[in-house]
Amino acid sequence: MHVLLEKANIAVLEAGGKLSAKKAKKWRKKYLHILDEANIECPEPERPKGVPKRGRVKRSKSRNLLERLRDYEKDVLRFMENKEVPFINNQGERDIRMTKVQQKISGCFRSKDGAETFCLIRSYLSTYKKHQVGVGEALECLFRGEWPEFIHQKMEQMV
Repeated sequence: MHVLLEKANIAVLEAGGKLSAKKAKKWRKKYLHILDEANIECPEPERPKGVPKRGRVKRSKSRNLLERLRDYEKDVLRFMENKEVPFINNQGERDIRMTKVQQKISGCFRSKDGAETFCLIRSYLSTYKKHQVGVGEALECLFRGEWPEFIHQKMEQMV
């Protein structure tokens, strides 16, 4: 599956960021074929005899991955037909990581307002980082009530 997705990404890049519906359908067919083979290789677990029929039967990590790839097929392959969707989502994961760490350390946020404020601050700092502006400079701009240089450039482009 990893090789298939890497090759699909190369095909998308060579096509200019988006595949035609016909080409995307071919890649989707290959994707489903691999899922079918994986389903044979890693079948759904059977409930052991003599165990009560409560709850789900424990699945292996590979089975869980297989089921997620099957259930979220459209999300996994969205990068092929939508230029706005990146092949990897490392930045999105990095952006969310600090929120998860905060929750892990504290156990939770004390209020919805606190969680929203935390997310606003992290979003603000993340946006500056994406534009190669340091955290110190970002905070200086915030406290001075000034727009950073990259915002001025964007505004000039819009005029």
